[in-house]
Amino acid sequence: MRLIDIIKTANHNLFQNKIRTFLTILAIFIGSFTIVLNTAINSGVNSFIDKQVESIGGDGFIEVFPAAMYDQVNSAMKSGTAATEYNPDTGSALSSNISDSDLEKLRKVEGVNTLEIFHMLSPEWITSNHTDKKYNVAIEYFPNTDFNVDLSAGQMLDHEAKDYEILLTEEYLEPLGFKDPEDAIDKTITIGFKQTTLCYTQPDNCIKKVDAKVVGVQAPGILSMSGELQINAALSDAIYDGSMKGVPVETAAKANIIAVGSVDPEKLDNIREKFRNIGYEIMTIDDTVGMIRTFLDVVLIVFTIFGAIALLAASIGIINTLFMSVQERTREIGLMKALGMGSGKIFLLFSLEATLLGFWGSVFGIAVSVAAGLAGNGIAHSTFLADFPTFSLTEFTPLNVVVITLTIMLVAFVSGTLPAIKAARKNPIDALRYE
Repeated sequence: MRLIDIIKTANHNLFQNKIRTFLTILAIFIGSFTIVLNTAINSGVNSFIDKQVESIGGDGFIEVFPAAMYDQVNSAMKSGTAATEYNPDTGSALSSNISDSDLEKLRKVEGVNTLEIFHMLSPEWITSNHTDKKYNVAIEYFPNTDFNVDLSAGQMLDHEAKDYEILLTEEYLEPLGFKDPEDAIDKTITIGFKQTTLCYTQPDNCIKKVDAKVVGVQAPGILSMSGELQINAALSDAIYDGSMKGVPVETAAKANIIAVGSVDPEKLDNIREKFRNIGYEIMTIDDTVGMIRTFLDVVLIVFTIFGAIALLAASIGIINTLFMSVQERTREIGLMKALGMGSGKIFLLFSLEATLLGFWGSVFGIAVSVAAGLAGNGIAHSTFLADFPTFSLTEFTPLNVVVITLTIMLVAFVSGTLPAIKAARKNPIDALRYE
């Protein structure tokens, strides 16, 4: 009997007991559907992150932290972390700051292009002359100019300009009284912030104001998802200097706990090592994105495990189905052996039946998961992903589909091995006598 004939026979035999075969394929289908859909979601999320990071640029952008602060923040984010001994040379996170002498040392490291203190800005509110309401706001200044922020309208910030400039996000357009991104360009907004020392003596009259010009509106993306509005250097200095007016220089310096800048990406590993020797740690965009990926991967792995459990249950179903099939077809096996069919081909016949169960289960699972994924993309883009048109919630790649199908077929083949061996070892005389 030729291989193609064995395959046709195996496929035909599967559907002699349609209900049993259907239930076995259904179990495989559930596992296949879960695994394929989770893989597609993982691909979609990672693809979106990759595109966003690529569009942002800033490959050489770094954030620098004192080692004590970096270690304590990491420890707080990880459960089950072993206790670490206190080091008086580094102190605690609250007592750590970047001194002027250390900043100069860091700037002199080969490969460092720019490095400056990152000032934490805490404005009270934002408003415009198009509304009588004030809104909570978070603002941020990135001195690195390699960032490529996607804009709905306008242009990027000019960090060399003396004028105060700001990029709005689309979430602020309607509240501030602007019809669309183009309508906001060149309009003036007002930011209110507290003058620290004045608040001790005049707590009801310590809010200072600064006007800024809207030069652009950020399109939905990684940076705009943070909820922080980007401002230029001049506006950052104005808010920081205004809020710290009257604060002693020594006291203000204690707030210098983060530095940001740009480096040569090719020398990053060497720079990281030298910074550690001085007592500082570096975080890059890839490090931040890597943490996001790790979190998402862990979540998706959990769901994939459920799919694997379903496949395990399906494999038990395959074993049961084929054992019953071998029992029911004992006389048929004896007849095939009596007509000259060898044990190897008997084994192959039942193994192929198991493999075909995996094949059909995976095919139906993939087909339904693709349909569900495409429908899910459409629903997502019309609802909670409406602001992210380039974000495909699921992405099905041919390689992933093929690998998952072959893996499920392999699991089915292995599951069918024991029943196939039992069938191959049957004595033809005893099999023909079986009632």
